[in-house]
Amino acid sequence: MSRRKEARPTMILRRRTKHDLPEEIVLEILARLPVKSLVRFRCVCKTWYSYITNPNFISTHLLCYNNSHDGGYVVHMPKTTVFMAHFHRPHSQICTLAFDRTFETISEFRIPFTFQSGHPNLVGSCNGILCFTDFIASRSKDVILWNPSIRKFKRLPNIYLTQLSNEALGFGYDSRNNDYKVVRFSSTIAKPKPPPEVEVYSLSSDSWKRIELGISWRPNIITYGFNGILAYPFVSGHLHWMVEMLEGGAQEGRFFTSMILSFDVNSEKFKELPVPDDEGNCISKSVMSFKEKLAMIKFESCVPPHSMLLCSIWLMREYSVFDSWNKLCVVPVESFLNFIGFTKYGLLLVRKRSQLVSTNSELESKDKSFLIDPETLHEKEISYIGNQVNNPLDIAAYMENLTLLDGENLVSY
Repeated sequence: MSRRKEARPTMILRRRTKHDLPEEIVLEILARLPVKSLVRFRCVCKTWYSYITNPNFISTHLLCYNNSHDGGYVVHMPKTTVFMAHFHRPHSQICTLAFDRTFETISEFRIPFTFQSGHPNLVGSCNGILCFTDFIASRSKDVILWNPSIRKFKRLPNIYLTQLSNEALGFGYDSRNNDYKVVRFSSTIAKPKPPPEVEVYSLSSDSWKRIELGISWRPNIITYGFNGILAYPFVSGHLHWMVEMLEGGAQEGRFFTSMILSFDVNSEKFKELPVPDDEGNCISKSVMSFKEKLAMIKFESCVPPHSMLLCSIWLMREYSVFDSWNKLCVVPVESFLNFIGFTKYGLLLVRKRSQLVSTNSELESKDKSFLIDPETLHEKEISYIGNQVNNPLDIAAYMENLTLLDGENLVSY
C-alpha cells in the first residue's frame, strides 16, 4: 500500500514529461517558470500543488525567475475629468505596467479595490507586492496588500489603535522569517507631543501587535510630521521615515529639526540615523532608495525671480555611517509632486509642467516626464507618463511573485 502511494507522483511525472525526473530537478525547472504558468500547474497533481504553494519554493522562485528576467514598474496615474477649470473628478483608478529601462507601456489594468476617499495611496512595494492605504489616512484604517501578477489582494484585519490619528505606514520584507510586515504609526493631540504609538502587522500570522519605539524622544516637541512626498524606502533590511519636528519652549524659542527613523524589519528594533548637514534655505526633506542604498532629497527655494525648486540628492554610501553621506547632484524641479523617484538603474524620473490647453471646453495638461542621468544630467523624454493636472503619481517596482497565492481572506479578480 505504501509503495503505491510513493509511486503515484513518479507515475504522473513520467506520463506528463516522459522522464523519471528526481524531485530536485522538477523543482529547479518549476522555479524558472513564469507565475502565470505556475498558477495553472497547481492543477497537475497534488505533489505539484504542494511544491508551488510551499513558502520556501515561493522564495526560491522569486530569486531564480526574476534574476533572469528584467522587472518593471507599476505606474499609478489617476485618470481625471476636468471641469470648471479648478475641480477634478476621479473616474477610474488605472495602473500601467512598464519596462524598467525605457518605461515603455506593457499593459494597463485597473486597481481592483476601493477606499473611502476614492484615492488609493501607495505605502510601498516589496518583491512585487504592493501595499496601499487611503490617500486621506485619517478617514480610513484600511490597509491592502496586492499582488498584480497573480491577480489577488488581501485587506488586512482591523488594527488596535482605532482611536488615534494615523501618521504614517511602511512596508518591508523580513528575510530572516520569510515574512512581509506593515508598520503603522499613530499619535494623539497631547502637547508636548509624545512619541508615536507603533503597531506591526505580520503576514505569516495575519495579525497586528504593538511594539515600543525604544529610542530616546526629544522632551519639548511641539509637533512633528512624517514627510511622505515619496513612498517610505526599504533599504538594507530597514524601513525609513523622515521625521520633521518643531521643538522648543518659552525660553529657548522654537526651531525645526529632522531625524531619519530606521526600523529593522527582522529584529523589529528602531534606531535614529544621522541627517547630513548642509547650508541653504531648506523647505523640506525626504528619504528614498538609490541603487539599493539610502538617499535623501532636500528641497530648497531658488533666488527670486526664479520659481523653481532646487532638489539636492544625498547618498549614504555605507549604511548607518554619517561620514559616508555624499551630495550626488542638484536638479531643478517645479514642485514636490514633479519629483517622482529613481529607477533601479539609478535614473531620476521627474515631470515638467506645461500650460493648460483648452480642448472641447475642457482643460487638458500636456505635462511631460523625463528620465535624467544624475551624473551627466542628460534628459530623455518618456512620452506616455504625463497628461495629468496636479495629480500625484505613484511608481512601484514590479516583479513576478507567488506570495498571496494561498491563505485566508484573499480576493481574486
